[in-house]
Amino acid sequence: NIAMLSSTLLLFLLVSPVIGYTCEKTAKICETSLSIGHYLTMFNRDTLAVYPKQGKLYKYDVTNTSNADPVPKEDIISGDGWEVRKLLVVANQSLPGPDIIVYEGQTVIIHVKNHLHSDTVTIHWHGLHQSGTPFMDGVPFVSQCPIESGQTFTYKFKAYPPGTFWYHSHVGSQRVDGLLGAFVVRKNEPDPLPEHIMQIQDWNHDWGGDMGYQLMVNRIIENRTKYTPSQSLDGSFFSLFKAQSGLINGRGRFYSDLESGTHNEAPLEVFNVKQNTSYRFRVISVGALFPFRVSVDNHMLSVIESDGYPIRPTLVESFVINPGERFDFVINANQSIGNYWIRGKTLEVTPRNTIAEAILRYDDAPDVEPTTARKVCTEQDKCVVINCPFTYFPKNEFTECIRFDQLRSSASNDPAPPVVDGKFKEYFLNYAFPGVTSFPSSVNGIAMEFPPVSGVSQPQQITTACKHVHCEDQKHCKCTNALSLDHGDTVQMVLLNMGVGRGWAHPVHMHGHSFYVLKMGYAEYNETTGKFIAQNPDIDCRGGVPIQKSFCNNASWSNQTWLNGNVPGLELQNPPRKDTLIIPSGGYAVIRIRADNPGLWIMHCHIELHASDGMAMLLNESFSYLPKTPKHFPTCGDFKIEDEENFSVIADVKIHD
Repeated sequence: NIAMLSSTLLLFLLVSPVIGYTCEKTAKICETSLSIGHYLTMFNRDTLAVYPKQGKLYKYDVTNTSNADPVPKEDIISGDGWEVRKLLVVANQSLPGPDIIVYEGQTVIIHVKNHLHSDTVTIHWHGLHQSGTPFMDGVPFVSQCPIESGQTFTYKFKAYPPGTFWYHSHVGSQRVDGLLGAFVVRKNEPDPLPEHIMQIQDWNHDWGGDMGYQLMVNRIIENRTKYTPSQSLDGSFFSLFKAQSGLINGRGRFYSDLESGTHNEAPLEVFNVKQNTSYRFRVISVGALFPFRVSVDNHMLSVIESDGYPIRPTLVESFVINPGERFDFVINANQSIGNYWIRGKTLEVTPRNTIAEAILRYDDAPDVEPTTARKVCTEQDKCVVINCPFTYFPKNEFTECIRFDQLRSSASNDPAPPVVDGKFKEYFLNYAFPGVTSFPSSVNGIAMEFPPVSGVSQPQQITTACKHVHCEDQKHCKCTNALSLDHGDTVQMVLLNMGVGRGWAHPVHMHGHSFYVLKMGYAEYNETTGKFIAQNPDIDCRGGVPIQKSFCNNASWSNQTWLNGNVPGLELQNPPRKDTLIIPSGGYAVIRIRADNPGLWIMHCHIELHASDGMAMLLNESFSYLPKTPKHFPTCGDFKIEDEENFSVIADVKIHD
């Protein structure tokens, strides 16, 4: 079909980790494929195994690297260069998976083939609203049945909104095992800036995602000693996830001694720039747990966008990015020709921290590693950081925080949905670990239980709904927790991280929407040390006990005059928009949406360990307006033998030769 060929451009390679798919700007349909399978780090079929030396990779049996050709790093998933090979789950044999770049309004068709021997898979298109196509959201037992081994599922949806997004598995902990990649929806604009995509993550080179989850729940024991979780400067503890390193675009290095700078010399990602040229960096946090503070030596960053929505440009030394978030910044390559460190450092302070590194290399600079240093923050020249999960850095660090709710949208015609009599609802949702003897991940004390069917296409067959379970203020339970939203309502949600179960700040991700961030309420901190003092007093956790003991399952405003949208200090005219937002420990965030996208949308913490343990819920939005699923859409469910008489007849049948 000549017409089809003229409207579709297919640029696709199966193996290379650096070549992805870019749709032609004038095409109406963009079609490509993802082949999901297992692959090993530090390996390819020609070399079998490799090892790192001086930023390069060599075949395992090379004894003299000075007389040997290195193995092209593009042919290897190197991770942090740890020589013991690790089993991954990846798309097209690459980490990250191939970039998928399309333009706003195009129809995207992606064929996902499951080559895993022992597992199912789905692909979620993180940040895309899937308006009219809720069955393409890629969440198993919510928007579809999981794709079985050997099966192919074709996703088809509109590329909207424009911005920096990504794709990843939504089955179990497969994202931690490497099944992820960038998905960029470009605007149809003249003369865009040249750009780079940067995906940052924490990395464990020993354990897969499922093992990491089991150890989080059942404790990590090493050398007959309980492993101590890392701590943030505000005093909060991170969950039990052991990260030996950080990666940028799938590359990093293992430091055996961070203080002395001793590492294994593994290769790093290099971003090439031309002097006196500005570049757009699209940064995606694809990791499991830790937030990273990102900076570039000798360069200021102008942050222009978050989660696909523009904000007023803000010049900073660095920004904090949490799992699931995206930040776009512009950098002016106005320094002398050379090499500069790009740094990602977690917010851990004890007993260790995790770093990710890459190189900003100017054209004509030598192929050597940078010798640059991070900016020294002083009282006269303080460092400014965007998106802090707490209010203060220690005073002697001379670093100022800009909270996300202090940013403003650069759009002039996108105010928050208004409060309308009879069409306004407000909900308090506590993302936390409440309990007395056990502390499961939950929302309002309810750990998410997924139904055995696809909720969008088989809603009448869901038997695990919370209406069948008795959940109370000071108890936790497990069921399919869904909040019904009426079509056209303005829905205000107060996302909490409070009560006895408050934990490290949770990056909460909403499917199907980009919400308006109206206000954030942080805990009380010591202005000198930055340490946590008390939970935010704006919230009454209730439950008949003090806040330190309350499960906070049925919270409200301490001041009841704040109900019905009357919260003081809401930004309604130019609120920034996001789909993934950090909820500070001991604090809250006020967000709004208009319920105008019919579907069944999951809203969950994007820390993989928390989501796997049940920190999720569903938004059952405008159910009567739900679009019909495609013809022959797969179904799934339990099978039970209920007719014993017929079963016994079948069992008595004799098989003759």
